[in-house]
Amino acid sequence: MNRVIPGVLLAGGWFLLLFLGSPQLLWGVVAGGAAIALHEYFRMTCASLVGARLWATIACCLLPVLCAFAGASDAVLAGVIGSLLIVVAIALHGYAAIPDVFRYVSCSGFASLYISLCLAYVVLIRFLPQGPLWLTLLVAVVAGSDTGAYYAGRAFGRRKLFPQISPKKTVAGGVGGLAAGMVAAEIVNLLFPVKAHPGVLLLAAGLLIVVGIAGDLTESMIKRSVGVKDSGTILFGHGGLLDRIDSLLLTAPVLYCLLRFGVL
Repeated sequence: MNRVIPGVLLAGGWFLLLFLGSPQLLWGVVAGGAAIALHEYFRMTCASLVGARLWATIACCLLPVLCAFAGASDAVLAGVIGSLLIVVAIALHGYAAIPDVFRYVSCSGFASLYISLCLAYVVLIRFLPQGPLWLTLLVAVVAGSDTGAYYAGRAFGRRKLFPQISPKKTVAGGVGGLAAGMVAAEIVNLLFPVKAHPGVLLLAAGLLIVVGIAGDLTESMIKRSVGVKDSGTILFGHGGLLDRIDSLLLTAPVLYCLLRFGVL
């Protein structure tokens, strides 16, 4: 129940934003969320990064998602390049003051890709035809997979999936999550005016679920590497924002590519 309530509130707000708000409003919310997630990330990975240099780094890492306002992938790519150049400039300027420059550059570059670039694709999907419905499907697949994995893991979980990274994840949970996520995708597909082919959607949903699990494990790997339990406390004892969106980060670019290349 402690996980369900924040999830329901976030989902409700998300759907209102998708269907009642403009793409630009969604962009503003996603950009704000990206800033929070970046702050949580740097607090975990670069605790020595503080003050003006921290905020300058967060600002430059935000460039990919900020450029998504244009609704074009070329603009997002320009944001990635700009982010890289500014990170390098900050590192060169602060070379003598930054305790570990290579760690700073590596963490900043990964943050720009893993958080800002991936969230930029959430905005880009919103600009596509049937964008709100595709984002609904994405959330349904991820949430359905998470729910199915939780209950299947509790009931049948014995063999661990990645015990060194996430001891609670089991093979049975992964299978249950795969099944539940695929069912969720087919249910949401019924709402589409122009429906995706059920067989193709089933395969695409399976890919998104596997990628979502990888996204979840990626954040778990980061937290375990730096020795923290949660990325933050913004959700009042239920972890940080990054903890709630980790499965969405890698799946959004994959869904965007499937749509742009005509697979779905």
